[in-house]
Amino acid sequence: MDEWQLLILLVLAIPTIAIVALVFSIGARDRLRVLEWRISGLEAKVVALGGGGVKAPPASALEAAPEPETAEVALETPEEPAAVEVPLPPLAPAKPKIGWEERFGTQWSVWLGGVALALGGFFLVRYSIEQGWFGPSMRVLLGAILSITLIAAGEWTRRHEIKTGLTGLPAAHIPSILTAAGTTIAYATVYAAYALYGFIDAGAAFLLLGIVALATLGAALLHGPAVAGLGLVGAYLTPFIVTTETPNYWALYLYLAVVTAAAFGLARARLWRWLAIVAVGFSLVWMLPGIGNVAADVLTPHIVYVIACFVLAALLIVSGFLFGPEAERWRVDLVSSAALGAYLLGAALLVLATQHDLMTLITFLILVAGTVAIAWRADAPIAAVPCAAILTALIFLQWSVNVDIRDYGVPLDANAAPTWEPDRFIYGTHLWLGAGLAFIFGVAGFLAQARSESVLTSRFWAASAVFAPTAILALLYYRIADFDRSIPFATAALGLAIAYAFAADFISRRDPRPGSASAIAIFITGAVAALALGLTMVLEKGWLTTSFALMVAGIAWVASARPMPGLRWLAGAITGLVLSRLIWEPMIMGPDVGTTPIFNWLLYGNGVPAASFWVAGYLMRQEKDDGPLRLVDSAALFFTGLLFFLEIRHYMTGGNAYVSSDTLGELALDVCFGLGFAIVLEKIRERTHSVVHNIGALVVTGLTLLAIAIGLGVAYNPSVSGQPVEGLVFNQIMLGYAIPAVLAAYLALITRETRPRWHSAILAIVAVSLALFYLSLQVMRFYHGPILTEGPTTDAEQYTYSAVWLGYGVVVLTAGIYLRSLPVRAASAAVVLLTVFKVFFVDMSDLTGIYRALSFIGLGAVLMGIGWFYQRLLFPRKPPPEPESAS
Repeated sequence: MDEWQLLILLVLAIPTIAIVALVFSIGARDRLRVLEWRISGLEAKVVALGGGGVKAPPASALEAAPEPETAEVALETPEEPAAVEVPLPPLAPAKPKIGWEERFGTQWSVWLGGVALALGGFFLVRYSIEQGWFGPSMRVLLGAILSITLIAAGEWTRRHEIKTGLTGLPAAHIPSILTAAGTTIAYATVYAAYALYGFIDAGAAFLLLGIVALATLGAALLHGPAVAGLGLVGAYLTPFIVTTETPNYWALYLYLAVVTAAAFGLARARLWRWLAIVAVGFSLVWMLPGIGNVAADVLTPHIVYVIACFVLAALLIVSGFLFGPEAERWRVDLVSSAALGAYLLGAALLVLATQHDLMTLITFLILVAGTVAIAWRADAPIAAVPCAAILTALIFLQWSVNVDIRDYGVPLDANAAPTWEPDRFIYGTHLWLGAGLAFIFGVAGFLAQARSESVLTSRFWAASAVFAPTAILALLYYRIADFDRSIPFATAALGLAIAYAFAADFISRRDPRPGSASAIAIFITGAVAALALGLTMVLEKGWLTTSFALMVAGIAWVASARPMPGLRWLAGAITGLVLSRLIWEPMIMGPDVGTTPIFNWLLYGNGVPAASFWVAGYLMRQEKDDGPLRLVDSAALFFTGLLFFLEIRHYMTGGNAYVSSDTLGELALDVCFGLGFAIVLEKIRERTHSVVHNIGALVVTGLTLLAIAIGLGVAYNPSVSGQPVEGLVFNQIMLGYAIPAVLAAYLALITRETRPRWHSAILAIVAVSLALFYLSLQVMRFYHGPILTEGPTTDAEQYTYSAVWLGYGVVVLTAGIYLRSLPVRAASAAVVLLTVFKVFFVDMSDLTGIYRALSFIGLGAVLMGIGWFYQRLLFPRKPPPEPESAS
C-alpha cells in the first residue's frame, strides 16, 4: 500500500470515526433516557409499597409542577393516608389521519420543493455555461456556495424547529429536504470540477466525493432517512462517477469498506432495516465489475473486502450478536440472515470466477465456519446456514461438472489462466475441503438440536447437516469416480448413513424438545438418502435413479411415522428429480438392457421406481391429499406406463427398443395394455378418490382410443396394410381386435355408474366396432389366408359377411336387452343397418344365384326376429282396458 492509498484511508477514517462516535453517543443518550424512565417507575413502586417515612411533596411544588399524565398512589402514614401523584412518561400522541389535500400541502409540496431546489442548482449552472457568464472556476465556486448555503439553511431550520407544522410527519421535514438538496449539489459540484474542467485529479475527486458521502450519512443522524438514503446512494455511486484508466482495487475496496461501515453503524443506531439492506446490496454489487480479474495482485483485495464486509455485518447488523440490534428470542431474522448470506454469495462467486483458486476456497471455508459460529450464538441469522449449505453444493457442482462460468455471462478475463487445472485426477484439495465442510455442517447441525426453543431453527440445522454432506459426497463421487463403482465412496456413504441413523436414535431417546420430531425425521431421511447413494456407488447402470426412487418410499414411510410437512415436499422434490432423469434416458439403464423378455434391465430401471412410487403414494395418502402426493402418484402412473410400453417394444424388436417397429402385433399389445391399465385405474380411483388417478384413467383411455381409431382402424389394419396375420384362429387379429373389444366392453360396463353417459357410450361403440372388425377380418383370413389382401372376393365370402354381421347384430341386441343399455342396443341397430345397406347395395349387384336369395332371406328373417324382440321384450303392448259393466 503506497502513501497515496494510506492518505486516502486516513482521511476517510476520520469522518467515519466521528460518525461512529456520534452513533454510540446517541445510543448511549437513548439508553440513559430509558433508564431514567425505569428508575422513575421503580421509585413510584417503592413509594407505593414503602409505607411510612415517605413524605409527600408540598402542595406548592405540586401546583407549580407541569401537568403531565399522572397516576395516584395511596400512602399509609401514621397520621392519615396521603395521595401522591407520580409523573409518568407522556404517551405518544396518536397519529392523525391525513387526507389527500393535507398530504399534498404538508408532504408532497415539501418533497417536490427539495427536488426543485436541486434541479434549480443544476439548471443554473447549465444556463450560466450556455450564456458564458462565468468562467469554469467561478461556476464550480458558485455551485459550492449554493451547496453550502442549502446545507446551512437545513441546519438553521433544524435548530429553530421550522417544520411542516404537523406532528408525526418526519418524511416531510423541511430541514432534511434542504440538506438533501445541498448534498446533491455538492456531488454535482465535485463531479464538475473533476470531469468537466479538470481542476482536480481522480484521487482528489474520489476523496472529496467520499467525504461528501460520509458527511451526508452523518447528517442523516440529525435529519432522518431521506438524507441517509441520498448519502448512501451518493457514496456508492461515487466510484462509478470517478473512473480512471488503471483501477486501484485497494483504494476502491478501502473506500467501500469505510462507506459500508458508516452505513451499517447508522442503520444500527437508528434501527433502519432498509438502510442495512440497501448497503448490503450495493456493497455486494461492487464486487462484480472486478471479479473477472483473477490476477494474483488483484485477488487479495477481493478477498480482504468480502471478509471485511462479512465481519462488519456480523458486528453491526446481525441481531442478538455482539453490537447488533436486540433480537427477539428464538426468532429468525431475515435481514440478519440475508446480510451474512450475501457475503457468502460474494465469496462463492470468487471461487467460481477464479476456477477454484486455493485462497478463495479457504476464504469461503472461513466464512462458512463464521456463519455457523454466529448462528450458534444467535438464532436470528440461522437462515444463513442453509444458504451456506446450498452455496457449498453449487461450488462442488461447478467443480464436478467442469463448467466454465464465462459461458453464462460472468465477466471473467479471457486472457487470465485459471489456477485450477480441469484434470479429473487433481482432487486432493477438494477432498479435504469437502471433508471439512461436511464436518462443520454435520457436527454443528447435530449438536445444535438441544440449544434452541424454535422449531424452525432446529429444522434449519438438521436440514443443513443432512443436505451439505450428502451433496458434497455425491458430487465428489461424480467428479472423481465418474459414477463408476467405487468401494471407498460407498464406504463413506455407508458411514454417513450410520451417522444420521445414530443422530436420529440419539435425539429420539432424549426428552422431547421443540423441533425434535422434525430433526428425527430429517436425519432418518438423510440416512435413507446416504444408503441409497451408497448402493449407487457399488451397483451398475442407472441405479442412482432407482435409488432416488426407493428413497421416496423411505421418506414416505418416515413421514407416516413422524408427520412433518417438509418431508412430504422433500419426497415431491426427489420425485421431480427422478422424472427429470427420464428426459436424459427414458430407459434409465441405458440402451443395452439385454435380450431376455420381461426379466431384463427395464424391469429394474423402470419397474422398481414404479413400485416405489406406488408404495410411497399409498403411505402418503393415509395422511392427506396434497401436491407432493399427486406428484408421486403421477410418477407411479408414468413409470408404470413407460415400463409396459418399453417391455412390449423390447419384446417385439428382439431387445433393441430404439429400432423402428411398424407391426400390428406391437400396436395390439399396446392397445390391450392401455385398456387394461385404464380398467385398473378406474378400480383404484373408486377407492382413493384421487384426482391424479381420475385424470390418469381418462388420459390413458383417450390415448388408447386414439391408437384404436388411427392405428387399428387405418394405419395397421391388415386389410389395408397387407401385413400377415399368422394363424387361422389364434392370430394377430384376435390380439388386436377381439381382446381389445372385450376389454373395451368391460371398461364401458364398469364406468356406467361412475362416469358421464357419453363416456361409457363411446366405449360401448368402440367395443362393438372392434368386434365387428374382428369378425370381418377373421372371415377374410378364412378365405384369403395369412395375407388378407391376396386373392379375389368370392360370392361365398360376400354372403358370409352378411350372415356373420346379422348374427352379430342379434347377439349385440340380446346383450343390450339383458344389460338394459340403450347405447348397446343402438350399436346393434347400427350393425343391422350396415347389414341392410350391404345386402341391398352390394349383395344385390355382386352376388348371383343362391347366395343372393339366401342373403335376402336371411336378412328378412333376422329383421322379423328383431321386431319380435322389441315388441315382446322392450315395448310390449298394454292390453286394452276392460269395459265397465253396467250396474
